[in-house]
Parts: sequence; C-alpha cells; structure tokens
Amino acid sequence: MIPLQFEYVRATSVDDAVSKLTSLGDEARVLSGGQSLIPFMRLRFAAPEALVDIGEIAELSYVRAESGRLRVGAMTRHVDLEHDPVVAANLPLLATMAGLIGDTQVRNRGTIGGAVAHADPAGEYAALCLMLDADIVTTRRTIPAEDFFLGRYTTPLEHDELLVEVSFPVQSAGYAYIKFGRKLFDWAIVGVAAQLVEGSARIGLVSMSDTPVRARAAEAALAQGSTLEEAASVAADGLSPNGSLRASVDYKLHLARVLTARAVAEAQAR
Repeated sequence: MIPLQFEYVRATSVDDAVSKLTSLGDEARVLSGGQSLIPFMRLRFAAPEALVDIGEIAELSYVRAESGRLRVGAMTRHVDLEHDPVVAANLPLLATMAGLIGDTQVRNRGTIGGAVAHADPAGEYAALCLMLDADIVTTRRTIPAEDFFLGRYTTPLEHDELLVEVSFPVQSAGYAYIKFGRKLFDWAIVGVAAQLVEGSARIGLVSMSDTPVRARAAEAALAQGSTLEEAASVAADGLSPNGSLRASVDYKLHLARVLTARAVAEAQAR
C-alpha cells in the first residue's frame, strides 16, 4: 500500500518546527528518521495530514555527559549511539541496545527521539528509559519516563510539542540485554535488559505489555536476598502480554522469566 496524501514541510530549527506544527494543526506529525512512522503510513495505520521534517536540525544531534547525566539529542541516530565513545563510557547498555535495533538501514536512519516518541512497547529504548528513570525533555517540559509511556503508541506529547532530548543517569556498572526473536533484525518477541545500579539490579522487559515494563517484583526479590532463580520466577507476575502466531502468552511469560535470569547473571558477571 501507499500512504494517503499529505502535506510535507521541512523545519530549519526547533522553533521553526514548533511554529509549523502549531500552524498545521493537530493532524500534523513530526518526521525524524521515518523508520517507524513511514511503515505505519504505508499500512495506513497512521494517516497524518501533514509531516514536519526535522531531519536537518543539527542542534538536535548530540551526546553529552554532564553532571552525572548522559544527555542525548532527539535526532541522534542509532548507529551513532552504537559507536559513540561517550555512550560507551557512560551508559554502555544504551550502545548495546542501539546495535540490536533493526538492520543497517534502520540504524543509519532511525533516531532515539523518534523511537521514544513512537512509544512502541517492542522498542528497546522505552524499556531502558523506564528502568533507569530517564527524563524526556520537550520544548515545553521535562517528563519522567514513568509518566511518558501511557499506552501502546501513546504519550502525553501535545501535537505542537517536540521531543528534543532524552536524559539518562550515568550507569557504567554491569549490564546486559538479551533479545529473543525468530530471525536476525526481527522485533523482539521478548527482550530483557539488566543494569546494576549501586549494587542492585534494574530490570526492564520489552514486548511484554502495552507499555514498557520494569520488573519491580524481581528487583525487590533480589534486593531481599532471593536467589536469581527465585527472583526471575516473579519477573512477569501480573503481566498479560499479547499472544501472536510467533509466541503464545504462556511462551512469552516463560521467556520473560528465563531471559531475566540470564540477563541478570550476565550483568553480574561483567
């Protein structure tokens, strides 16, 4: 299929993008890397009346480590995060996740801002934001990650509000991300990320709900002295993931428990 007709405009700055979004109305959408939005438009899951292309706003592409935070501009591409030495030194888990997103084309075109704003529960960055208490910075406000992902493809962003930065706390201790899929470059059937923070484990689950999930029960069990197997057994408690032809609900719950044990063990071994 091909997208429905739409108006296309290119923004030259953040202020210009906000101005264009305001004037075009609430049926306009932001186009960054296009690796999420364009496929949706081709399938007609999305039919915006206008696109505001922010792809050439150079001020939105950066990685900075400042005052215990890793600040990443919204237009920073996955491939840059994968190879950036500042990311490797301050949040290597982000580099690992970036290197497992899609194929080479997707990593060279897709951006962290576009991925986070898309709020796909099968996306790696959303889980990382949630498990590390990242901040989502927009042209209007700073939104804690726990308040940002409201549902599948749903966020509190207003139609003329632009995501400009994702700010993570610096974390360079043990980490791991295990992505289980049917084939290379596939979306995760289930993914589990683990990050050691001050001796305790933070655990994020990918593709296990309509939003990213932080496995707080497993985290609490580990903090209380439970064995890794005992903690992993409660990683998916209370979750009702969507089943599919690729994986039943029971299989996804099983994967979440198994991959949690493996990811935490790998993080602890680093």
